[in-house]
Amino acid sequence: MTEYEKPQQIQLSDHFTYGKLIRFCLPPIAMTVLTQLYSVADGYFISNFIGKTAFAAINLIMPYICIIACVAPMLGAGGSALVAKSMGEGDDETANRYFTMAILLNAILGVLLTTLGLVFLRPIGVWMGATDEMMPYIVTYGGLFLLFLTSHIMQNIFQIFLSTAEKPKLGLILTVIAGFVDLVLNIILIVGFRMGVVGAALSTGIAQCIGTFVPLVYFLRPNSSRLRLVKTKIEWKPMLKACSNGASEFVSNISTSVVGAVYNLQLLRFAGENGVAAYGVLMYVQFIFVGVFIGYNIGSAPIISYHFGAQNKTELKSLLRKSLVLMTVTGCAMMIIAIALSDLLSMLYVGYDPALQEMTRYAFVVLATSFLLAGINIFASSYFTALNDGKTSAIVSFLRTFVFQVLTVLILPVFWKLDGIWWAITVAEVMTFVVVTIYLTNNKNQQDIKR
Repeated sequence: MTEYEKPQQIQLSDHFTYGKLIRFCLPPIAMTVLTQLYSVADGYFISNFIGKTAFAAINLIMPYICIIACVAPMLGAGGSALVAKSMGEGDDETANRYFTMAILLNAILGVLLTTLGLVFLRPIGVWMGATDEMMPYIVTYGGLFLLFLTSHIMQNIFQIFLSTAEKPKLGLILTVIAGFVDLVLNIILIVGFRMGVVGAALSTGIAQCIGTFVPLVYFLRPNSSRLRLVKTKIEWKPMLKACSNGASEFVSNISTSVVGAVYNLQLLRFAGENGVAAYGVLMYVQFIFVGVFIGYNIGSAPIISYHFGAQNKTELKSLLRKSLVLMTVTGCAMMIIAIALSDLLSMLYVGYDPALQEMTRYAFVVLATSFLLAGINIFASSYFTALNDGKTSAIVSFLRTFVFQVLTVLILPVFWKLDGIWWAITVAEVMTFVVVTIYLTNNKNQQDIKR
């Protein structure tokens, strides 16, 4: 990189205006949304070319797979906060060691969790209420997906660290390539060769390998980023600190998966297989909208951690204020867009079944109202992780993704039946917003006192 080019690159140490913050976070936002779009495409092919039962079966077992894979966001978010803080303190050597430890530990856990996942796959499917027709799809798709689990979680952690390394555009490029491969393989294996769920699982697994091996080679070689994989051994104290920092992401993924299972059980009770299929469509599409918030957090978190390490309180307050404004405006826009697209999206997925399509359309309109506050709530949890305050982050995340959602999905249907299930997420977001407001206000007061 020449002296002329160097100032053009946005660095973590910069002062961030709205424009610069958006430009830095745009690649991870696009990366996350594209990743979710590819998942949505997978769901489209499964639903339309394999069938409703296969689609419902895969959505029934997916929470179990997500629970097993939750180490990646934990080590990624927690490790990134630790690494960026070290960079802010001017200690690049320690930053590289922590980065390497997080990657190594993630790979080891991936292999161990693959084994455990395969052992308990069928019993979990039975426990979650899978019918005899669903079970073959669960065993086949789940088993193949788990064989690629290490690549899945390695891809996720590299996506997070590429932003920390000030290379978010590289993460976006890799996501585009991997997603294109996944899409092409879906067409070839599912539509062309009629390989069913085997083709769906292989398409996803092969694409994930791209997002694993390319960053691995990049960070092993001399590169122009702030990070590189180095020779080191795992030190448990900083890794436990990383896990503590990333506790909210771990809690969020575990909770979301468990709550997904609770939703499926309730929907089987109130609406049968159609309810599970409709919820599957909702989750696929919700991932796209929520992906905007998650992508913003991936981009903004290392900036916050850097300035926290540098003790730049003025910039931290500015980042918090700007982020809350952006999340509010984005949430309003996304609600409007989601409602406008509800009919089209439900028809795209389940247009072959008019009753299921109408159920899905109505549920998606209700779900869209949750986007108003979801961005602020998700950012708040990420903000405390970036400040290395894993405890507060975990509390917010646990309440949002588990406690409030379990309470609402169990209690509201008693009074409003199926409608209660669809409104549960929005009510849970409102309850979380109250908690988030209290924590952010207390944090601001503490900062003012310290000054």
